[in-house]
Amino acid sequence: MTAAALPPPATTQDLEVITLIGFVHGVSHFFHLLLPTLFPWLMPEFGLSFTGIGATTTVFFIVSGIGQAMAGFLVDRFGAARVLAGGIICFALAGITLHFATGYPMLVAAAAFAGLGNAVFHPADFTVLNHRVSPARLGHAFSVHGLSGNLGWAAAPLFMTGLATAFDWRTAALGASGVAVAALVLLAWRRRVIAEPAEHAAAKSAEETGSTFAFLGSRAVWLCFLFFFLITAAFGVIQNFASPILQALYGLSLTTAALALSTYLVGGAAGIVLGGFLAQKQAHEWLITAALGLAACLAMLLASGLLPGWIILPLMGGIGFCTGVAGPSRDLLVRKAATARFGKAAYGRVYGFVYSGLDLGLALAPVIFGGLMDARRFGSVLVGIAIFQTLAIFTALRVGKAD
Repeated sequence: MTAAALPPPATTQDLEVITLIGFVHGVSHFFHLLLPTLFPWLMPEFGLSFTGIGATTTVFFIVSGIGQAMAGFLVDRFGAARVLAGGIICFALAGITLHFATGYPMLVAAAAFAGLGNAVFHPADFTVLNHRVSPARLGHAFSVHGLSGNLGWAAAPLFMTGLATAFDWRTAALGASGVAVAALVLLAWRRRVIAEPAEHAAAKSAEETGSTFAFLGSRAVWLCFLFFFLITAAFGVIQNFASPILQALYGLSLTTAALALSTYLVGGAAGIVLGGFLAQKQAHEWLITAALGLAACLAMLLASGLLPGWIILPLMGGIGFCTGVAGPSRDLLVRKAATARFGKAAYGRVYGFVYSGLDLGLALAPVIFGGLMDARRFGSVLVGIAIFQTLAIFTALRVGKAD
């Protein structure tokens, strides 16, 4: 084999880092659905209403959102590998707590443990990817990271409901803990792959500019936070309300409406894959603008209520695809904001704070749009999604011009 034919020295390391971080990110998304997949068993077991059991999801996102902003500081101080291990341990504790639950307080505790575990992944994952993956492959790394999260969402219902149906919900909860333990063993085994580079540790103090909280004075960081809130709130509306909206506007059956949501999610996964390649072109703000602009236009078409029924599924797939295409560029945009003034030493803090906007968007979307749903103004909800996506475009364009 000639020297020219040999792969670049960083290829093997990049692949291993991307695969490991992708896997643990998939596990974090798996635990998003620890309780929701078991709602049909938990509600009769504990005599809970939809409001009561749904509050556990709110607890998850509140704890995750607050914890995510704090976890970034821990990542910068103690390193991503240790913080990731702590998050996975919290997932194992969530499953064990749910397994032994005897009442509602323990369900809330399980949700809180899962939210605390989830809090560490974005600041830790993106710190590792930025430090350990070659810059030329970062777009692909972020693409795999997003795709693995979708796969984690897809795996949870199959795994959890399968165990609950074959055995019982307590066995399913214990099985989820087993998934976390397996992830922890893998992380410990390959810990050196994601360890902080020695040269970065040596340069950390030199790179640090200003105080620990100096990043909060950056307009670019706040714009990234707002961008994540807007784009995730729009996603949260689709995730929570797409089925009843499509049933009301287009007379779809429950099964077809659910299939439309699945089509949206599959489209999003496909868009993430393509977005990883397009993100390498560096024009991140303009790629986000084009992708989200088209998604907003498709949402407005859907809001009209005048389309033929056969086009709904491909249209939902198109909205998901366009949103997914923007994903890797979105993550690279945050990297740009992080390094512009604060250097690599602040990755954890910046990513932790910015991605807490994601949890805030998911937590508030049902509250913001719930009134319109109750008033049966379903078209207005879709218009709202388009508005949020359009506002996200403007925030993305401003990031490059902000300090």
